[in-house]
Amino acid sequence: MRARVTAAAVLLAAGLLAGCAREHGAAAPTPAPPSSSAMPSGYPEMQRKVAAAESALARADQDAAQDDTAGPGR
Repeated sequence: MRARVTAAAVLLAAGLLAGCAREHGAAAPTPAPPSSSAMPSGYPEMQRKVAAAESALARADQDAAQDDTAGPGR
C-alpha cells in the first residue's frame, strides 16, 4: 500500500512541476520574495493548487493507514 501512496505523491509532484514549467518555462529564474504590496499574478492560484495537493496527500495517508489497520484478507 505504501507503494501506491508513494506513486501518488510522485505523480502529484510531477504534475505540479509540469504545470509550473509550462507557465514559466523550464529554466525560469527563482523569483524574489514578493513584497507585501505586490503579489505575483498567479500566486493565489498556486496557493490553491498547493492546498489541494496537501489535502490529496493527507487523504492518501489516511487511506493507507486504514488499509494497514484492516489486516490481511482485505
